[in-house]
Amino acid sequence: MIEKLEAIKDRYLRLEEQLSDPEVIADNKRFSKIHKEYKELGEIVSKYDEYRTILEHLQSAKEIIRTERDNELIAMAREEIESLETQQESLDEELKVLLIPKDPEDEKDVIFEIRAGTGGDEASIFAGDLYRMYSRYFEEQGWNVEIVSISEGTVGGYSKIVLEISGNDVYGKLKFESGAHRVQRVPKTESQGRIHTSAATVVVMPKLEMEDINIRKEDLKVDTFRSSGAGGQHVNKTESGVRFTHLPTGIVAESTDGRSQIQNREIALQRLYAKIRDARVQEHESKVASQRKSLVGSGDRSDKIRTYNYPQNRVTDHRINLTLYNLDAIMNGDINEILQGLQIAYNAEKMVEE
Repeated sequence: MIEKLEAIKDRYLRLEEQLSDPEVIADNKRFSKIHKEYKELGEIVSKYDEYRTILEHLQSAKEIIRTERDNELIAMAREEIESLETQQESLDEELKVLLIPKDPEDEKDVIFEIRAGTGGDEASIFAGDLYRMYSRYFEEQGWNVEIVSISEGTVGGYSKIVLEISGNDVYGKLKFESGAHRVQRVPKTESQGRIHTSAATVVVMPKLEMEDINIRKEDLKVDTFRSSGAGGQHVNKTESGVRFTHLPTGIVAESTDGRSQIQNREIALQRLYAKIRDARVQEHESKVASQRKSLVGSGDRSDKIRTYNYPQNRVTDHRINLTLYNLDAIMNGDINEILQGLQIAYNAEKMVEE
């Protein structure tokens, strides 16, 4: 680990020198790229400097015990060693986590979809509750939110809502949210007071660029078609629907969710990127029989990742067996503890794989 940390510090110092180079400063693109890497390495280097200071103090304290004759000084040195070793152990764990290679997609913006699942009207109402919960969290993070499309439920909530979220580390914080979210409560539409179980699904897709998965434009076939559906005077009159076919693989993705052909083109392209990426990931994973099952899961709509139980004021994330009894706060956007728990569990798996 020390060798890795020394190499990182050397790289950090070289980047620091480059940032003061007039040629680099004059090149905005190059300066921005170097500054970004410099900033990313800064946290590791800061922790490593702290770690090295502790090791130096430990060595000095042990030297006192080895050479000193004064019992009082020796006793003080032993107390200091005990404290320093505790700090060293804590920093050891922090540095191991910081050395885990960062997912390059973590910084990407996302397409975020909430869709009512099983449960009829109650599922739509719950989808609306999830939208409110996430919206408050997005606001707390200072992210920008654009509504791409909305389909309202018949008695409230939403049958489907698609958002575009942009900001810092968006995918990194939201990537564990894909899957089925289950609610257990007495619906407003229930006259007998019985508890019902309903579900809504969440899909989080990183906004990938063409170069991220190296799709050539000449490999894409683009078709436009007339959207179908109730409502809207323009629905069947304009070819707003967009379908992409990736010719080398035959993978197809389309969208009629957006209000315009431009929005549908963007959504369909993102779906195509995600499908091709997933196909490549599955192909890779099939070759590695010993690879551990990912904590994140596939995002399949049948995966029940979390339960929101209103009678017990309880939220349980089934992937990490985390149960919290603060449902009210969570539904108001206080989901940091859950997201951090998932990240810690994910990092622990990554350390095992390293």
